Amino acid sequence: MTDATDITTARALWYAARGRAVLRDRPLGARKDGDVRVETLWSGLSRGTERLIFEGRVPASEHGRMRAPRQEGDFPFPVKYGYCTVGVVREGPGELLGRTVFALAPHETVFDAPADFVQPVPDHVPARRAILAANMETALNALWDGGAGPGDRIVVVGAGVVGSLVAALAARLPGAEVTLVDVDLSRRAVAEALGCRFAKPLDSPGGADLVFHTSATSAGLSCALACAGDEATIVEMSWYGEATTSVSLGAAFHSGRLKLISSQVGRVSESRRGRWSYARRLQKALALLDDPRLDAIITEEVAFADLPEALPRLFAPGAPGLATAIRYT
Repeated sequence: MTDATDITTARALWYAARGRAVLRDRPLGARKDGDVRVETLWSGLSRGTERLIFEGRVPASEHGRMRAPRQEGDFPFPVKYGYCTVGVVREGPGELLGRTVFALAPHETVFDAPADFVQPVPDHVPARRAILAANMETALNALWDGGAGPGDRIVVVGAGVVGSLVAALAARLPGAEVTLVDVDLSRRAVAEALGCRFAKPLDSPGGADLVFHTSATSAGLSCALACAGDEATIVEMSWYGEATTSVSLGAAFHSGRLKLISSQVGRVSESRRGRWSYARRLQKALALLDDPRLDAIITEEVAFADLPEALPRLFAPGAPGLATAIRYT
């Protein structure tokens, strides 16, 4: 760790052009009253959202809604982006000084933010695992949107980071039967570590009470529809960007009275909105990370200094692995 008085420069990742990212330095000025200065330990790479940014595929209609809380620059380029950062408060109010905190902040070595913008990480949650907090929020919100309950037969199509977290939460429901479906057979080990069954799309179970789709493919959505039982709900969580998605609403869609709904983390689920603030939801997401089995979802580490060169490989179609932890110290 660095002494706070030695921190004079921040280095951040910027998406500079289609398929190119760079590290840029900026001098740190005086910290504002009421702010904390956070030295970053880890950040998490969002392969879904950040891949779209890296490839310049954020639709113009979504430029406003896609802005991250601490983003600098404008879409398409250049932008400083990211929302899965964990660090230590090096300067600020006494109750936060020295605490490990999570923030919806870009990939950057050090940053200042209002004290109420950061959330303390529970003592029993390792800083590295805490990079999953934003995705855990998405998963928690989706379970609320879908109305998941004990004993339900639940299928999750798409064993990426978000899909795996949805499955992990669903598997904690008493008596729930949870199956994680993916074309990548290497993800069977992750599913089993999380307490779920695993299936290939052709072997996916039918008659589900609730289905979540996270694969961002038309084939995955068709699989999700095929898994649903009569009058079941399919929760679409994928973010497609500018891609056109085809979906078959024939076959049993109408006769089975299926319900297809969207879930997005930008709003607290309607079923909880009257009582839950964004801060309360994030606090709960962090608390839910107190589960060592979730370490199976973090499959790679990359040093922050090497990140620009690593991104083309990490964002390549069909790239292996799940969550990437970016290491700063």
